[in-house]
Amino acid sequence: MSADDGEPMGIGLRRVLVTGSDGFVGRALCARLADTGAPVRCALMDPLEKADAHDQAAIEILQPLECTTVGDIGPSTDWAGALDGVDAVIHLAGRAHVLHETASDPLSEYRRTNAQGTERLAGSAVSAGVRRLVFISSIGVHGTVSGNAPFTEDTGINPDKDYAVSKWEAECALRQIAETSGLEVVVIRPPLVYGPWVRGNFVRLLGWAYKGVPLPLGGVRNQRSFIGLDNLVDVLIRCVASPAAAGQTFVVSDGEDVSTAGLIRRIAKGLGRPSRLIAFPEAPLRLAARLLGRGVDAERLFGSLTVDSGKVRRVLGWAPPVSLDEGIRRMCAWYLETRHGW
Repeated sequence: MSADDGEPMGIGLRRVLVTGSDGFVGRALCARLADTGAPVRCALMDPLEKADAHDQAAIEILQPLECTTVGDIGPSTDWAGALDGVDAVIHLAGRAHVLHETASDPLSEYRRTNAQGTERLAGSAVSAGVRRLVFISSIGVHGTVSGNAPFTEDTGINPDKDYAVSKWEAECALRQIAETSGLEVVVIRPPLVYGPWVRGNFVRLLGWAYKGVPLPLGGVRNQRSFIGLDNLVDVLIRCVASPAAAGQTFVVSDGEDVSTAGLIRRIAKGLGRPSRLIAFPEAPLRLAARLLGRGVDAERLFGSLTVDSGKVRRVLGWAPPVSLDEGIRRMCAWYLETRHGW
């Protein structure tokens, strides 16, 4: 797939715009797109030079590429310059899970960025003649617990958190625009993503494993699906390039489920540390978490959320290029190299 071929990707793209390009997924995606020879434009909320110490990798990766600043993402964002000459958009930017929420009305804030901001981008894309928009939604639109059967694209919609509600509303807006404009919309619903540059709870878990903190999770027998950064980037590129992806919704994962205890053991191994897991009854741990206001965290630790990504494999012929073990090894190698900054 070379830019000199006239059709650098399957649908003949001249330029791909990536929003949220300085984020965890965005920087890896932009680097990979550039490697394929696809001209890529990186949309940033703030100028790249304002990146903080943790984002030096973003500067190194994105500085050689074409970058444009679009400012705050919402219902009035001016996308005209960013979309000029663009054939496809991969929309990663949004308001993600906020660990220390300060907004008086969080749902309104999520809606403003994730739903109304996405609708604005899609409308602007239609006006600019963009052919395809690939949107990162969330497996959370189906709920937080999959139970005995894995989530598929046909599982009922049951978003029970503000973030997931806003993502589902964005999906609905995109479908309405696609129906009336011809814009090819592709929706991706990933579970939790891990890999180099990961933030939030995964970094906390890496820190606990590295320090050898005893964790009372040895008896957890749940099952969780994840997707590694390299695998998500690979499927995103497949979705922007393949004619078969047009109009499709895909749930995606590594294809290998693991318990919370099993995940911690693999992380500890990747860090070269013993896994200090203690078998402890689950019920009192759940109760303690709820009493401490950490019920959501407890659900991630104890609940099962599995994904059947058979559709994307059938429709696009996609298979995850990186195994769960290799993805964890790459994340751990990054953590060992950069842990002084955490």
